[in-house]
Amino acid sequence: MEATAVPRHVAIIMDGNRRWARARGVTEAEGHAAGVRAIRPLLHQAVERGVPVLSLYAFSRENWGRSPEEVSALLDLLRSAIRDETEELRSQGVEVRLLGRLAELPEETRRSIVDGLDATRGGRRLLLNVAFNYSGRSEIVDAVRRVMADGLAPEQVDEEAIEARLYTAGVADPDLVIRTAGESRLSNFLIWQAAYAELYFSELLWPDFGPDAFDDALAEYARRTRRFGR
Repeated sequence: MEATAVPRHVAIIMDGNRRWARARGVTEAEGHAAGVRAIRPLLHQAVERGVPVLSLYAFSRENWGRSPEEVSALLDLLRSAIRDETEELRSQGVEVRLLGRLAELPEETRRSIVDGLDATRGGRRLLLNVAFNYSGRSEIVDAVRRVMADGLAPEQVDEEAIEARLYTAGVADPDLVIRTAGESRLSNFLIWQAAYAELYFSELLWPDFGPDAFDDALAEYARRTRRFGR
């Protein structure tokens, strides 16, 4: 990869697990499991390329509308991933944070997440945000609720006040948003933070989106000129 401009924050909409499964004649649960397996090499690649923040869209609040079997499989995958990967993430200096409404998750899942987050706190090589039970609009609603709870007067409410109360407060906005599986939309992901992000769409299904594909996205990002409306 010849790109020299490295994004401070890469956000990825991991799309295509179910299509990957259907193409191979396996269950949707196996497709989601393949999607989880695809994450680890991407984490290593992000560290190798010097990307300090990586955000992954794992489960939206809208996903509760899927079949109970698929939702249950996704929750089981989250718990098992936390159990199996936390020590590796901690040893690699990866700090994991959750973006989303943790309180709405089942108690067992919530406990697993809290334990995993605590174990990785302080990692300095990579900040991994996992958007689970996440909605960009809900995030803005929650930020506005915090503004009201903090008693700010109307004239005190500005962009900085909202940003300080987002789930990503204190973290650089994404410079690059990647979406896999040939879809070209944000799907309610980081809609405040991605206002000036570069968008990159890949035809690859998420389980097939490996380190080389990640490098292709970084190289394309490096070729672009960012003007931020100026």
